[in-house]
Amino acid sequence: MNGVIYLDHAATSWPKPPGVTRAMARFLDEEGGNPGRSGHRLSLAAARTAYGVREAVAGLVNAPDPLGVVFTANGTHALNLALHGLLAPGCRVVAGGMEHNAVLRPLRHLEARGIEVAVVPAARDGSLDPEAFRRAVVPGTTLVVVNHASNVVGTLAPVREIAAVAHSAGALLLVDAAQTLGALPVDMQALGIDLLAFTGHKGLQGPPGTGGLVLGAGVDPRRIAPLLQGGTGSRSEHETQPDFLPDRFESGTPNGVGIAGLGAGIAWVLERGPAALHAQAADLSRFLAEGLMEIPGVTVHGPSDASRRLAVVSFTVAGLHVSDLGLRLDEEHGVLCRVGLHCSPAAHRAIGTFSEGTVRFAPGPGVTREDLETVLRAVAAVVRA
Repeated sequence: MNGVIYLDHAATSWPKPPGVTRAMARFLDEEGGNPGRSGHRLSLAAARTAYGVREAVAGLVNAPDPLGVVFTANGTHALNLALHGLLAPGCRVVAGGMEHNAVLRPLRHLEARGIEVAVVPAARDGSLDPEAFRRAVVPGTTLVVVNHASNVVGTLAPVREIAAVAHSAGALLLVDAAQTLGALPVDMQALGIDLLAFTGHKGLQGPPGTGGLVLGAGVDPRRIAPLLQGGTGSRSEHETQPDFLPDRFESGTPNGVGIAGLGAGIAWVLERGPAALHAQAADLSRFLAEGLMEIPGVTVHGPSDASRRLAVVSFTVAGLHVSDLGLRLDEEHGVLCRVGLHCSPAAHRAIGTFSEGTVRFAPGPGVTREDLETVLRAVAAVVRA
């Protein structure tokens, strides 16, 4: 699409690398069997593709076993699998104050059924204090869950420090990596992550309808109840769910075509390197935030240090509704962004923008400084009008 500057990569990446479309077409044309269900060549080809993508995900996050990569429909599905599977009445869970509704809604649902939920407040720039977690994570806590990076202001969480707090109390750490996987290096073992939920269509450049939950070395899958039971293509003589990975959590025909596209997206990320992509994004977010702050009436929210955030920049303009600003940027200047609460009301309460929300610019790897200069001129023009 010509004539637009796409700044909504925190919602979904676009355009996808050309290899993603090719991989999906190839899967449908040449490999379209049902993996694990048959012994013929198309079923085996589909199974090989799926396992290759498991290996790629495991290698990307330094997970101990590719079979511990459980494919799901998206990041929300993966988070629900972990939360509903691990928590039972009487359990205590501690969450960060910048969580997406993908975490908070299932937690509030579980709270009504007898799970104790504690939320650690975030600072005005979206940062989280490990000492505040230390006070909240008491002995007997089952799970700590934290958003690796805010989808509202991009603030990175101190995952390694929070993992140490969780483990000292005997709790597991679940990390929502929806915004970070593919956008910066993530090493589960070095960071102490026990469970990592990811989506495939953002930083990993894959298609919608893909995601997964990665189990770390210290997680016994038998502690996690499956969200779904049903056919897996394995142990068909039994009417009970298999207890081994990944079949324990993957009932029903998998999204083979989506997984093939996800594999191509991950290959694109690995070719460039997550560290290089993060450095590029940090440069763009710094340039964008500094340019916005020079426009009279604009307030940029989140950390001032670009090294502490992803390429997610939220702002408001005095006297302008965010919805009006977003509409004019689209219709008059071809700048595509997201406005409002971004499914994260808790984050907006923390940064002081509830209930209006913010305008969010989230540039991707295909966006240039020249594009952002155009965007800054567009914002200035709308503000002046």
